[in-house]
Amino acid sequence: MKKNDFSLGGNDNKPQIEINKTTKRKFWQNTNFTLIMYLLFIFFSFQVWQDYQEVKREEIPYSEFLQYIDKKEVAEAVVTDKLIRGSLTIKDERTSQPRKFITVPLLNMDLATLLEKQGVKYTVRQSSDWLSNFLFNWVLPFGLLFLLWGWMAKRMGSMGKGFLNLGNKVHIHPDSLPKVTFDEVAGAEEAKQELKEIIDFLKDPSRIQRLGGRMPKGMLLVGAPGTGKTLMARAVAGESGVPFFNISGSEFIEMFVGVGAARVREMFEQAREKAPCIIFIDELDAIGRARGAGPVMGGHDEREQTLNQLLTEMDGFDPSTGVVVMAATNRPEILDKALLRAGRFDRQILVDKPDLVAREEILKLHAHKIKLAPDVDLKVVAQRTPGMVGADLENICNEAAIRAVRENHDNVTMKDFEAAIDRVIAGPEKKHRTINPEEKHRVAFHESGHTLVAETVPTGQPVHKVSIITRGVAALGYTLQLPVDEKFLSTEQELKDQIAILLGGRVAEEIVLGDVSSGASNDLERATEIAHGMVTQLGMSERLGPLTWGKRRQLQYLGVEEQEERNYSEETARLIDEEVKALVEEGQARAREILTSKQELLDCLAALLEKKEVLSGEEVKRVIGNTEPRL
Repeated sequence: MKKNDFSLGGNDNKPQIEINKTTKRKFWQNTNFTLIMYLLFIFFSFQVWQDYQEVKREEIPYSEFLQYIDKKEVAEAVVTDKLIRGSLTIKDERTSQPRKFITVPLLNMDLATLLEKQGVKYTVRQSSDWLSNFLFNWVLPFGLLFLLWGWMAKRMGSMGKGFLNLGNKVHIHPDSLPKVTFDEVAGAEEAKQELKEIIDFLKDPSRIQRLGGRMPKGMLLVGAPGTGKTLMARAVAGESGVPFFNISGSEFIEMFVGVGAARVREMFEQAREKAPCIIFIDELDAIGRARGAGPVMGGHDEREQTLNQLLTEMDGFDPSTGVVVMAATNRPEILDKALLRAGRFDRQILVDKPDLVAREEILKLHAHKIKLAPDVDLKVVAQRTPGMVGADLENICNEAAIRAVRENHDNVTMKDFEAAIDRVIAGPEKKHRTINPEEKHRVAFHESGHTLVAETVPTGQPVHKVSIITRGVAALGYTLQLPVDEKFLSTEQELKDQIAILLGGRVAEEIVLGDVSSGASNDLERATEIAHGMVTQLGMSERLGPLTWGKRRQLQYLGVEEQEERNYSEETARLIDEEVKALVEEGQARAREILTSKQELLDCLAALLEKKEVLSGEEVKRVIGNTEPRL
């Protein structure tokens, strides 16, 4: 998971609750112990069977064996360094089969000859070395077997956590980090309010029971990656002071069908023993995908069995026991509908991206550890980071501190924050990448075209910075606009102005240099997307009317986020293409009109940008206001 958008401060005044780190199990209940005993049983059985086969042979003295040889009564013999086994030509009276024998040879042939001359009947016995037999016949083979099995388990992805990783992974986590409380959480006020009700129910279940109600069985935290869903769950556990079961959804899935379902059963068994408590399943979509949405070979696969068991457990346990199930996902649209019905995940809590005020509060939380310069204005930083989540804001604070250290600053300045934002948005500077003067001249006019159109159209956001310094993989320059207000809607005029701004760079190249380059490819793509959305989704076309065209559907197993399904005729498709083209051409014509009428300002702005490489918003305004800036 990304880092969360809330600081992790401690709360030493909160009483600490002693919690078991893991559920103790007897060593004979361990899966590895059972498997070892099973292998030993197989080995012992094989050894007993081999001994039985040897017992069926008649053991004879070695001297008698030599006499059989003299009489030519030995049919066949297998000689080893310790034993001689074979069969005689003489038949056994009981079985009418050739007699089978086994004997131990005497390696000293001189002694054998002497005893034979004297007529002594002698027998040779093996010396019993039980230690060496145990080491070589038992320890060494099993040791090699275990080493081979462990290596195979690692190769199969179990990372050495037992044979094929079949053990349980559900643990009660006493947070090693300081306890998190809602006082240390910025933003998401609505989500915190709903979670505080659950804390009250956990502390005093009788409050809701006396009115005949019940505590919600499950809560689903929904939000974009990095908004702090996991930390919200930890804050609930820290506030309520109850055991916190934490497991990722992917940890339920193994290569063997049935393992995930067993883990779900054991998790709920442990939770009932520790009630009141919280079960938190991170990345629920790993096991909660809609059933039957993709190709499944055979019957139910491991994921479906795990999901079925989870549905059964959530439907079966009594909410009065104080067990609350919390889960987090950033893809609620692909979850199975049975998970989202009432009685399972009763509440869906949105942990949304922070607005301007929340971003400023989050920046304050992360910046209180940093030594800030007096010129730092976190409100401006928050204005420059629309759409960013808490993890991004924390990363910006950290990047600013790193740059301050690199530049040997005594504290973190506003320039460090500006550079950190640019790095996060556009990528790191490529100081050692040099472009030829002709390309630099073209990029300067391209970015100046964006800037001049943005400052001219009625709804354009003010330009905050213009740069032609190479950044990232392929960014030769960029124009950053600073939103004045936090907006959640866009009007038709604003979208048309945005198309004109995007095409301003390409039009500037065409007017001044006489042709266009490949640098406008991304601008054209974005302008086309906006125009297509206006026509097909927003009903902003007079010819097609206030209708939506095309249906978007999720493709869960094909590696594609979404795909548009056509539900209109070829004639309608032709009209859509014509309308999209008309909107883009209209934006291009507006940009050409603006830049043609203000070509002198365009030349002045491009010349200044080519010389300084970076222009601030104030410098841009001075050029447009026909005031000569200081070079």
